[in-house]
Amino acid sequence: MIYEDYAIFTPGPVKMSEEILQVGAKQTPYFRNSEFSDVTFACENDLLEMVNAPEGSKVIFLTASGTAGMESAVMNLLNKTDNALVVNGGGFGQRFVDICATHAIPHTNFKVKNTNLTDIESLAPNETYTALVVNAHETSVGHLYNLDAMGDYATKNDMLYIVDAISMFVTDPLDMQQSNIDVVIASSQKGLALPPGLTMVILAPKAINKLQNINSLYFNFKDYLTNGERGQTPYTPAVTIMLQLEARLNQIKKRGGIANSIANAKEVADYFRESIKALPLKEYTPYMPNAMTTLTPTDGKSAMDVVNSLEENYKVMVCPNGGAERDSVFRVSHMGEMTKEYTDILINALHDYYGVARI
Repeated sequence: MIYEDYAIFTPGPVKMSEEILQVGAKQTPYFRNSEFSDVTFACENDLLEMVNAPEGSKVIFLTASGTAGMESAVMNLLNKTDNALVVNGGGFGQRFVDICATHAIPHTNFKVKNTNLTDIESLAPNETYTALVVNAHETSVGHLYNLDAMGDYATKNDMLYIVDAISMFVTDPLDMQQSNIDVVIASSQKGLALPPGLTMVILAPKAINKLQNINSLYFNFKDYLTNGERGQTPYTPAVTIMLQLEARLNQIKKRGGIANSIANAKEVADYFRESIKALPLKEYTPYMPNAMTTLTPTDGKSAMDVVNSLEENYKVMVCPNGGAERDSVFRVSHMGEMTKEYTDILINALHDYYGVARI
């Protein structure tokens, strides 16, 4: 199998546990029955509890990538009478901008840099907006925003608060009630450490009440909510990934719950960052999450050269950046089945690549 014996430190897909892999190796069962409905209900209840969702919240399960979750949230919740403030701090912020443009949603492309938006009140344009749309963690540059500050701003200005939490879910704190979040978008292949193909959109009552009748068959959230009352989806779900999700959520609970999962990700991230301080690499942003570390070479080497050498010479996969940052930034994931011992594979490879003995 391609890359089967490689150590993987990419921010999606991420390293999966043997327990979850074994669930995926089984025959996919039939799903239009009460047994599978129980799986859906269990996943929904665990997810709502995990993000401290307001009472009356619901989960939409989409067989699709995270971008489909982003687009469908905009499609179902915003229209031409809205005015969205879209935070754009990189490639995924730009994707939200493109989605709004595609669906003719009035919006402002709020470009930000070198801020975690604790000061959004003073930085935001002085306009009236109906929605705040943000990638909690701008994965393209490893930059985490202050969800509480943005939630306070959205609440004060009566804005619908839509948060893509795809690349910080399970590794960094996320509390819908504390941060006044109305919509959370999560996906299977990052912190949840499952195969790609399943996206979850968590809707608080405020968002449910704002759902529209839209011109889409597959992405109509109202249809999903109706089917969700019986633990089903309108169309064929990612059955096996749903079974893996149920197992993964139970695994998180058995390991001490979401707080322990977040603490473990932080411990591994801190360990990695401390262990490479002697190398000619600097952290790209001071606002990095537990989920990921973004690094810039300081010795004149291209980031792509580092990425390619790790893959070719050490069988270690990290993630390059594209566009203007192709040669200046690469990304290291701490999501999934990560331990200090596994992270040592990458740390040792980097020290060997740079010819610096590890102390």
